[in-house]
Amino acid sequence: MPKNIANPDQTIRHDWQLEQVESLYALPFADLMFRAQTLHRANFDPNVVQVSTLLSIKTGGCAEDCGYCPQSAHHESAVKATPLMPLERVLENATKAKESGASRFCMGAAWRNLKDRDLERIAAMVSGVKDLGLETCVTLGMLEGHQATRLKEAGLDYYNHNLDTSPEFYGDVISTRTYQDRLDTLDHVRDANINVCSGGIVGMGENPEDRAGLLMALANLPAHPQSVPINLLVQVEGTPMAEMETLDPLDFVRTIAVARLMMPKSMVRLSAGREHMSDELQAMTFLAGANSIFYGEKLLTTDNPDTAHDQKLFARLGINILQDSDAGEHASAA
Repeated sequence: MPKNIANPDQTIRHDWQLEQVESLYALPFADLMFRAQTLHRANFDPNVVQVSTLLSIKTGGCAEDCGYCPQSAHHESAVKATPLMPLERVLENATKAKESGASRFCMGAAWRNLKDRDLERIAAMVSGVKDLGLETCVTLGMLEGHQATRLKEAGLDYYNHNLDTSPEFYGDVISTRTYQDRLDTLDHVRDANINVCSGGIVGMGENPEDRAGLLMALANLPAHPQSVPINLLVQVEGTPMAEMETLDPLDFVRTIAVARLMMPKSMVRLSAGREHMSDELQAMTFLAGANSIFYGEKLLTTDNPDTAHDQKLFARLGINILQDSDAGEHASAA
């Protein structure tokens, strides 16, 4: 095994090689979980989870052809396109999210890219949510440098733009946007001093090498994403990926654990797909190093466990909800 493969000294690395990542995936399950939990405890309180709420502020009609997405205008499953949500409704939803325990409010628009004509309306939403005392996050497609700067001025904390999968498998998922387009958007976000939220989706028919390649692409960015959402494909009828073979749940847990080992100080978010996960599987992902979830009954257009169910699960596991925006304050002293 290559030296320092499990990153025991918590070195932040950006030089991962594919064979090293594959070696982590190949560890005996108990060894992988032990290493991931040990490193997780060195950086975070293992019994605290950060909770975010995601709201679709503009649904459907997207020009992209992402094979997993029901919001794409290219697919039979295409959801009805709606206009951009009024500011008042966004703030109403953000207030409810905060009352339910969320500390971060994410707003998503089904756009290929943010257009300047919509920039000020989005900036007003960001400022309004920020004034409620919530962390702010948006996902709006591709972004230009001046747009990122304006969103930062409005109070944006995080910008979500996933890499989705490995560079090698990417062409099997989407043809209307290149991998470099995604990397360029992340460059603009970092240059504007906005926190990066970037992860991917597993269970799309990729092979194990592609799952390793996704995590390598994320960990080898100039800076690790502050938030790394790991999504399990939600198979939506009418999308090209509706009939994909279900991923082995333990392979999903392994992906969470390897993400934790490679990006030890990032928040690793258990994202889409939780509606179809057992409580036991979700508990195992927390043990593997996941310490953030999306809260609420909808993730854009797909189902998510209701908040009451999540609260019961947290109570069973002795997990507390992060109450402030500084996750670093909750780092374990162990």
